[in-house]
Amino acid sequence: MVRTSSKGTELFCSYYKSWITVYKEGAIRPVTMNKYYMTLSWLERLAPDLRLQDMTRIAYQKLLNDYAEFHEKQTTMDFHHQLKGAILDAVDERLIERDPTRKAIIKGRTPKHKKQKFLNQFELHKLIADLDLSGSSVTWDWLILLVAKTGMRFSEALGLTPKDFDLRHQMLSVNKTWDYKGCGGFLPTKNKSSVRKIPLDWQTVIQFTSLLKDIPEERPIFLMGDSIYNSTVNGILRRHCEHSEIPVITIHGLRHTHASLLLFAGVSIASVARRLGHASMTTTQKIYLHIIQELENKDIDLVMRSLSGLS
Repeated sequence: MVRTSSKGTELFCSYYKSWITVYKEGAIRPVTMNKYYMTLSWLERLAPDLRLQDMTRIAYQKLLNDYAEFHEKQTTMDFHHQLKGAILDAVDERLIERDPTRKAIIKGRTPKHKKQKFLNQFELHKLIADLDLSGSSVTWDWLILLVAKTGMRFSEALGLTPKDFDLRHQMLSVNKTWDYKGCGGFLPTKNKSSVRKIPLDWQTVIQFTSLLKDIPEERPIFLMGDSIYNSTVNGILRRHCEHSEIPVITIHGLRHTHASLLLFAGVSIASVARRLGHASMTTTQKIYLHIIQELENKDIDLVMRSLSGLS
C-alpha cells in the first residue's frame, strides 16, 4: 500500500503521484496513463500545499471548482473520477478521516460549439465517391474507406496486416493496434472486447483482394513511412470533405458515422457495440444517446399509428 511516515501530513499531490505509480503504471495503456499524469500536473498547479489531513469536503470542492474554471463539465468529471480512486484508498488507510468526494458538485465552463461528428448516408456516399481508389497501391484514401466501412479505430486500422483479412469468409480480424503516438510497433487492443471479427461487404472484399496480393502477410498495410500522424489523415479527409461540399469531420468521426448509420438502419445496440469493440452496450448507449432517443421517438410514432388502427 501507499503509506506515509507521518500519518496524514504528506502532501496530497505527492501521495497521488505515488498512488498512480503503484496502482496504474503498467496496468493501463500509455495513453490512459498520460491522462493520470495530466491530472497530477493540474493537482500540483492548483493545490501544491494541500495535505492529506486537510482534505475535507470543502477543500476538495474548492479543488474541483478551481479546475472547472479552466475546463468543461465533462472534463471536470473525468478529473474527479481520477482523483477519487486515490482518495478512497487514502480513506481506507486512515490517512484521510472521511470521504471528501461524497456529494461533490461538478461544475465547468460552458461547452464550446461542437463540430459535427458524423455524416449522414448521403454525405458519406459523396465522400466515398470523392476518394481516389483507382490505383493498385495502398494510399490513405483506402484507410478512409475501410474505417468508413468497418467503424474501426484509427490505431486498429494502422495495425492491420494482410493476414488479418479472411477474404474468403468476408471477415476482418482486429487483434492489435499500431503505436503511432509512440515509437511504432504493435500494441494490444484498447480492451478485450476490442478483439473481434468484423464482417465485410462483398464490394470491400473485391477491392482489397487485389490491393493486398503483393504485401507480405505480417506487414502493416498502411505503414507508408517512418512516422504516422493522425493529423496527416485528418488533413486528407478534410480536403475530401471540402471538395465534396459536406461537413468536415475527423477520421474518428468516420467511426461515429459508421455506428450512426447502423443504428438508423435498425441494427441492435448489442450488434453495434460488438462491431465497434465497445466493452459494454452501456458505452454505446452513452456515446449515441441522442440517436437512440431519436429512434425511440420514431418507435413511439409507429406504435401510436399501429394502435390507432385497432378501433
